Amino acid sequence: MATFRAGQSVGLSSTDESELTPMSSTATAVSITGIDVTTYLVKDPKRATTFWRDVMGLPCTWSSEQGAEFELPDGATFGLWRLDDGNWYPGNGIMFRVADVKAAADHFRTRGAKIGEHIEANEACYMAFGEDTEGNTFILHQPK
Repeated sequence: MATFRAGQSVGLSSTDESELTPMSSTATAVSITGIDVTTYLVKDPKRATTFWRDVMGLPCTWSSEQGAEFELPDGATFGLWRLDDGNWYPGNGIMFRVADVKAAADHFRTRGAKIGEHIEANEACYMAFGEDTEGNTFILHQPK
């Protein structure tokens, strides 16, 4: 497994070019069409999986000693992964959509989630800021 650091090349295993699916030269063939998975690095996959499954209520669709994946109702996949070398870097930037941010924050706090009391409001949304058992930050997000 590669260590992901900004500005560093990622050492993935080489692939024989004959294994790659030929792509047309059109813009459609090379356009990014979505995000397949958003992943946080974790120190303890079992502890992190328990938090996201049991506290936050995400349905676990795959797990191993190395990590886990959860599929959300909209089809997005959220993943956890421990690097082979044990390195860990905190992740942030994930916003989980909820219908009622105050109710969701209150609910997850009662289940043991670390979510701040303050609800941030701006012209576009409401946000509550949280942290998982590994130190990764996330946001409960309610669009207006």
